Amino acid sequence: MKIWQVASLGGPPAQSEQPRPTPAPGFVQLKVAAVGLNFADLLMADGKYQERPALPFIPGMEFAGTIEAIGCTAVPATSASPGPDLSLGQRVAGFATHGALAEYITAPADQLILLPDSMSFQQAAAFQIAYGTSHLALWHKARLQPGETLLVLGAAGGVGLTAVEIGKRMGARVVACARGSAKLEIARAAGADILIDSDTPDLKAALKAATNDFGGVDVVYDPVGGPGFTAALSACRPEGRLLTIGFASGQLPEIRANHLLVKNLSVIGLYWGGYMTFAPHILSNSLRTLFQWFAEGGLRPHISHELAFADYPKGLELLRTRTATGKVVITL
Repeated sequence: MKIWQVASLGGPPAQSEQPRPTPAPGFVQLKVAAVGLNFADLLMADGKYQERPALPFIPGMEFAGTIEAIGCTAVPATSASPGPDLSLGQRVAGFATHGALAEYITAPADQLILLPDSMSFQQAAAFQIAYGTSHLALWHKARLQPGETLLVLGAAGGVGLTAVEIGKRMGARVVACARGSAKLEIARAAGADILIDSDTPDLKAALKAATNDFGGVDVVYDPVGGPGFTAALSACRPEGRLLTIGFASGQLPEIRANHLLVKNLSVIGLYWGGYMTFAPHILSNSLRTLFQWFAEGGLRPHISHELAFADYPKGLELLRTRTATGKVVITL
């Protein structure tokens, strides 16, 4: 089978071939149809991510495809509602720390999700990590409430756009901060109530002016880091909660503890993949809710680029330059 491979950290990925994997008991073999790219893929290839697989490794974290072989008797699948046991030919999605950018992959049977009939492979590959991150952050960590004000930084990016959509569904007033009118219009279409250009000369003043009528921001969702975090912190009302999701800007914000003390603020970190290890049931419950929302027509994954398997490096560059909106998907 064809694969993409990272042989050296920071070096260019290369196409290669290797034998198809055989599913062990409890695993299934999938013919991969689509792979969603994430900023974490870029960091992992550069050796800057918290997960560091041994070299060489196959990149790619989330995938969708068709079951080709089962390593044991049928195993119940995770789904939005109780479903049949896994069987050959079923359409499923899954995620892993790496290994998805290949024509075939093996995955634990009990971690796969049966796709709703209305969901395409491309939508499924774009769905789990971005929507899962935002839902877990807003529902489980920040406890976002109806009527609260949610500020989303990087609001047109892969996870930011899902935070806009989920925040609106949860009943929040959503303030979207993104670069340029085109990206802001995408955030508006996802449900944002207030739009702020992140390139405005005085972002702190703009955020305060936009939220002053509501007494400030209740929850900040920040996948970007850098100076935007500092500006958002100043716009928080007492007992505001700031979610640190990632650092797409490449700058880690520095937090003055006395600012947290004076306004009774909370800074909350979220590493979505960590829940696979210490609390997988929380992650599974979140995904079950999200797939149900999709089946009901409540979520609309935004895919800005669908690229061929051979164009994986172009997908990485879209992430590196932050020119993509929503998700980049590789199709096979």
